[in-house]
Amino acid sequence: MTPTPEVGALAERIIARLTVEGRTVAVAESLTGGAVVAALVGIPGASLAVRGGIVAYDTALKASLLGVSPVLLDAHGPVHPEVAAAMAEGVRSAAAVGGHPADLGVATTGVAGPDAQGGAPVGLVYVAVADAEGTIVREHRFAGDRAEIRAQAAHAALGLLDERLAARA
Repeated sequence: MTPTPEVGALAERIIARLTVEGRTVAVAESLTGGAVVAALVGIPGASLAVRGGIVAYDTALKASLLGVSPVLLDAHGPVHPEVAAAMAEGVRSAAAVGGHPADLGVATTGVAGPDAQGGAPVGLVYVAVADAEGTIVREHRFAGDRAEIRAQAAHAALGLLDERLAARA
Protein backbone atom coordinates (compact mmCIF):
# COMPACT_ATOMS: atom_id res chain seq x y z
CA MET A 1 0.00 0.00 0.00
CA THR A 2 1.63 3.24 -1.16
CA PRO A 3 1.17 6.10 1.31
CA THR A 4 -0.99 8.99 0.12
CA PRO A 5 0.53 12.49 0.11
CA GLU A 6 -1.43 13.25 3.29
CA VAL A 7 -0.02 10.19 5.05
CA GLY A 8 3.47 11.06 3.85
CA ALA A 9 3.16 14.59 5.22
CA LEU A 10 1.88 13.28 8.56
CA ALA A 11 4.71 10.75 8.78
CA GLU A 12 7.27 13.44 7.95
CA ARG A 13 5.92 15.73 10.67
CA ILE A 14 5.89 12.89 13.20
CA ILE A 15 9.46 11.81 12.45
CA ALA A 16 10.67 15.43 12.64
CA ARG A 17 8.97 15.98 16.00
CA LEU A 18 10.17 12.68 17.48
CA THR A 19 13.73 13.34 16.32
CA VAL A 20 13.84 16.84 17.79
CA GLU A 21 12.40 15.55 21.07
CA GLY A 22 14.68 12.50 21.15
CA ARG A 23 11.70 10.17 21.51
CA THR A 24 10.94 6.77 20.00
CA VAL A 25 7.87 5.00 18.66
CA ALA A 26 6.87 1.38 18.03
CA VAL A 27 3.87 0.19 16.04
CA ALA A 28 1.50 -2.77 16.48
CA GLU A 29 -0.70 -3.44 13.49
CA SER A 30 -3.42 -5.83 12.54
CA LEU A 31 -5.65 -4.82 9.62
CA THR A 32 -3.13 -2.26 8.30
CA GLY A 33 -0.54 -5.01 7.84
CA GLY A 34 2.53 -2.82 8.28
CA ALA A 35 1.31 0.29 6.44
CA VAL A 36 1.73 2.56 9.48
CA VAL A 37 5.32 1.57 10.19
CA ALA A 38 6.08 1.61 6.44
CA ALA A 39 4.88 5.22 6.21
CA LEU A 40 7.12 6.18 9.13
CA VAL A 41 10.24 4.38 7.90
CA GLY A 42 9.72 5.87 4.45
CA ILE A 43 10.91 9.18 5.88
CA PRO A 44 14.67 9.82 5.78
CA GLY A 45 16.09 9.81 9.31
CA ALA A 46 13.33 7.56 10.67
CA SER A 47 15.91 5.25 12.22
CA LEU A 48 16.49 7.88 14.91
CA ALA A 49 12.91 7.54 16.13
CA VAL A 50 11.27 4.31 14.93
CA ARG A 51 12.04 1.24 17.05
CA GLY A 52 10.07 -1.15 14.85
CA GLY A 53 6.73 -2.72 14.25
CA ILE A 54 4.84 -5.93 14.87
CA VAL A 55 2.13 -7.11 12.51
CA ALA A 56 -0.05 -9.28 14.73
CA TYR A 57 -2.57 -10.26 12.09
CA ASP A 58 -3.42 -13.55 13.78
CA THR A 59 -5.34 -12.98 17.01
CA ALA A 60 -3.09 -15.37 18.95
CA LEU A 61 -0.08 -13.15 18.17
CA LYS A 62 -1.77 -10.23 19.88
CA ALA A 63 -1.41 -12.24 23.10
CA SER A 64 1.96 -13.91 22.53
CA LEU A 65 3.87 -10.97 21.03
CA LEU A 66 2.05 -7.94 22.43
CA GLY A 67 0.85 -9.20 25.80
CA VAL A 68 -2.87 -8.69 25.15
CA SER A 69 -4.81 -10.70 27.71
CA PRO A 70 -6.19 -13.95 26.26
CA VAL A 71 -9.19 -13.46 28.58
CA LEU A 72 -9.85 -10.07 26.94
CA LEU A 73 -9.48 -11.57 23.47
CA ASP A 74 -11.81 -14.47 24.34
CA ALA A 75 -14.41 -12.14 25.82
CA HIS A 76 -14.44 -9.44 23.13
CA GLY A 77 -12.47 -10.68 20.13
CA PRO A 78 -9.63 -8.77 18.47
CA VAL A 79 -11.71 -5.76 17.37
CA HIS A 80 -12.31 -3.93 20.62
CA PRO A 81 -11.08 -0.66 22.16
CA GLU A 82 -9.40 -2.43 25.08
CA VAL A 83 -7.53 -4.68 22.64
CA ALA A 84 -6.27 -1.64 20.71
CA ALA A 85 -5.11 -0.05 23.98
CA ALA A 86 -3.36 -3.24 25.10
CA MET A 87 -1.65 -3.55 21.71
CA ALA A 88 -0.32 0.03 21.89
CA GLU A 89 0.88 -0.51 25.45
CA GLY A 90 2.32 -3.94 24.66
CA VAL A 91 4.34 -2.83 21.65
CA ARG A 92 6.14 -0.22 23.79
CA SER A 93 7.48 -3.07 25.93
CA ALA A 94 8.05 -5.43 23.02
CA ALA A 95 10.27 -2.78 21.41
CA ALA A 96 12.31 -2.13 24.55
CA VAL A 97 16.00 -1.48 23.98
CA GLY A 98 18.40 -1.68 26.90
CA GLY A 99 15.47 -2.14 29.25
CA HIS A 100 13.80 1.07 28.05
CA PRO A 101 10.42 0.77 26.31
CA ALA A 102 9.62 2.84 23.25
CA ASP A 103 8.31 6.25 24.32
CA LEU A 104 5.14 5.80 22.30
CA GLY A 105 3.18 2.84 21.03
CA VAL A 106 0.66 3.00 18.19
CA ALA A 107 -1.86 0.27 17.33
CA THR A 108 -4.50 -0.57 14.75
CA THR A 109 -7.15 -3.28 14.91
CA GLY A 110 -10.36 -3.62 12.94
CA VAL A 111 -12.19 -5.19 10.05
CA ALA A 112 -11.22 -4.24 6.50
CA GLY A 113 -13.54 -6.75 4.86
CA PRO A 114 -14.85 -8.16 2.74
CA ASP A 115 -16.74 -9.90 5.57
CA ALA A 116 -17.62 -8.99 9.16
CA GLN A 117 -15.49 -10.65 11.83
CA GLY A 118 -16.86 -12.03 15.10
CA GLY A 119 -19.76 -9.62 15.19
CA ALA A 120 -17.65 -6.59 14.22
CA PRO A 121 -18.87 -4.97 11.00
CA VAL A 122 -16.69 -4.15 8.03
CA GLY A 123 -15.18 -0.70 8.54
CA LEU A 124 -15.06 -0.80 12.35
CA VAL A 125 -11.53 0.22 13.35
CA TYR A 126 -9.84 1.14 16.61
CA VAL A 127 -6.58 3.04 16.73
CA ALA A 128 -4.63 3.69 19.91
CA VAL A 129 -1.60 5.61 21.10
CA ALA A 130 0.09 4.87 24.42
CA ASP A 131 2.86 6.64 26.28
CA ALA A 132 4.01 6.88 29.89
CA GLU A 133 1.15 9.28 30.64
CA GLY A 134 -1.65 7.06 29.41
CA THR A 135 -3.44 5.61 26.41
CA ILE A 136 -5.99 7.10 24.02
CA VAL A 137 -8.22 4.98 21.79
CA ARG A 138 -10.41 6.19 18.94
CA GLU A 139 -13.19 4.32 17.23
CA HIS A 140 -13.75 4.81 13.51
CA ARG A 141 -16.36 3.53 11.11
CA PHE A 142 -14.86 3.71 7.67
CA ALA A 143 -16.57 3.07 4.35
CA GLY A 144 -15.11 1.78 1.14
CA ASP A 145 -13.46 -1.35 -0.11
CA ARG A 146 -10.79 -3.29 1.75
CA ALA A 147 -7.90 -1.17 0.47
CA GLU A 148 -9.70 2.09 1.25
CA ILE A 149 -10.53 1.00 4.79
CA ARG A 150 -6.93 -0.08 5.42
CA ALA A 151 -5.61 3.24 4.06
CA GLN A 152 -8.05 5.23 6.20
CA ALA A 153 -7.04 3.21 9.27
CA ALA A 154 -3.33 3.90 8.69
CA HIS A 155 -4.08 7.60 8.23
CA ALA A 156 -6.17 7.64 11.43
CA ALA A 157 -3.40 5.98 13.44
CA LEU A 158 -0.80 8.48 12.25
CA GLY A 159 -3.25 11.31 12.86
CA LEU A 160 -3.79 10.23 16.44
CA LEU A 161 -0.03 9.91 17.00
CA ASP A 162 0.51 13.37 15.54
CA GLU A 163 -2.25 14.77 17.77
CA ARG A 164 -0.71 13.15 20.87
CA LEU A 165 2.72 14.54 20.05
CA ALA A 166 1.30 18.03 19.48
CA ALA A 167 -0.54 17.90 22.80
CA ARG A 168 2.66 16.96 24.63
CA ALA A 169 4.82 19.59 22.89
